Amino acid sequence: QVQLVESGGGLVQSGGSLRLSCVASGSIFSVNAMGWSRQAPGKGRESVARINRAGSANYADSVKGRFTISKDNANNTVYLQMNNLKPEDTAVYYCNVDIPTDDYDRRYWGQGTQVTVSS
Repeated sequence: QVQLVESGGGLVQSGGSLRLSCVASGSIFSVNAMGWSRQAPGKGRESVARINRAGSANYADSVKGRFTISKDNANNTVYLQMNNLKPEDTAVYYCNVDIPTDDYDRRYWGQGTQVTVSS
């Protein structure tokens, strides 16, 4: 079993910054990709950023130039540095990790951390 624990959420004013962290633990022998998604009230969950095994990252258009995803392979940790935050970034942020199995990558999710940006 794999567990993900996020931290770093909170309340910040528009234009401010936050850094989210997510530590994966448990039966992890390999990780193919790690990422962050978010879900705002009344909306579906959307992918914000992902980083693959090689370290290549991609971002949602809405956060490009403001958010940066990074990882620490040795500690199975993924980070999301969020700068110039806007009220529309308010959401519950979930980290996820793709663990390879014999047939496919299995995705695990954290419990989520609230980010609230005030105007």
